[in-house]
Amino acid sequence: MNKVKTIRCYDYVNHPYEPVRDSLSAEDSTVFQDATKAATSHAQTLTSESRVNIGGIEVGTDISISVKEIENRPKQSGSFPRTRPQPEWGATKMPHLFPFMNAELSIYPLTAKETQLDFLGTYDPPLGVLGDALDAIVGHRIGEASVHRFIQNVATYLRSELSKSE
Repeated sequence: MNKVKTIRCYDYVNHPYEPVRDSLSAEDSTVFQDATKAATSHAQTLTSESRVNIGGIEVGTDISISVKEIENRPKQSGSFPRTRPQPEWGATKMPHLFPFMNAELSIYPLTAKETQLDFLGTYDPPLGVLGDALDAIVGHRIGEASVHRFIQNVATYLRSELSKSE
């Protein structure tokens, strides 16, 4: 019995909300692809890569990332502005062996000079009952580590790129 799994993590970018929002909500935004490529030594590929180290074993696969929708909510009385890109990704090779991630990345100001990246994603382990068992043993930890690394890569990339334009 497959159950949808949830992963949540966050990071921040030490830049104001507006430039972070603009970088992540541009129609031709490639921040997610560029961030994951910049964090790996395999940047020559056309896809991004998800790679984590669990117990001394490196697990990874090439992934294809797309953004389904971007919701921009302006500041309203009593609330702060928020942008929500909805990235999704899956393995480019043998996708039936890897989970497909659906996510929402909430971007909002923490202070005048800091922006929060708050990730909430869901996936359904592949391979039915066997996949559920593998996910319970090690898969969820691999998924969490992969998502944490992905958000760290996006935050690091944004910090670097936005510092160049100051």
